[in-house]
Amino acid sequence: MTEEPVQTTDDDHVEDDTPSEKPADESTTGEQPTDEDVLSAEEADLVAEIAAHDESLAGTVEERFVAIESERQEQETEIDDLRTRLKRKQADFQNYKKRAKKRQEQLEKRATEDVVDRLIDVRDNLKRAVEEEHEDVESLRGGVELTLKELDRVFEDENVAEIDPEPGAEVDPQRHEVMLRVESDHPEDTIADVYQPGYEMADKVLQAAQVTVSDGSGDGSDE
Repeated sequence: MTEEPVQTTDDDHVEDDTPSEKPADESTTGEQPTDEDVLSAEEADLVAEIAAHDESLAGTVEERFVAIESERQEQETEIDDLRTRLKRKQADFQNYKKRAKKRQEQLEKRATEDVVDRLIDVRDNLKRAVEEEHEDVESLRGGVELTLKELDRVFEDENVAEIDPEPGAEVDPQRHEVMLRVESDHPEDTIADVYQPGYEMADKVLQAAQVTVSDGSGDGSDE
């Protein structure tokens, strides 16, 4: 009867083993990881193999493995931080581009509105010149000339200039559009006459001048 407490069953072994596993679980939640926890399985096996021959060397190798792993984790943390900062900068840059584009569109819209506002007066003057009764052609001509001067002032303020080359000038393919080759006293391949003037704004050609070019024959002037 006195020997019965010594006997154990499989259930007794399970109950006894359960408390012994708790410290291992606690180490993963509250306690600092040991060197063995930091090492990978391969590194731990290598340290154990070295320890079988040289305990001191095994300790040195283990410390080196731990230092390398710690450095790697620090670098990963730094990389993650840099990635987060990069994404934030990229988002800020995209927002800046959107704001800059919107501002540019607003500036262009306002510039167009300003020009249109000044052209309204020109149109009103032309409309009055057409609708009003004039005693003679000279009266109508005078009103139109005043309106044209007003329009020229608007063009001048906007840096718009007329392209109206002199006969005999060299042809500029960037500013002149050749319509025909004609008989003329002017040197060959130079401008004979301007069919329709062009316009440029701040050195940008808005409309090329349409010109005729001399063939250099001079036959037309001899007749």
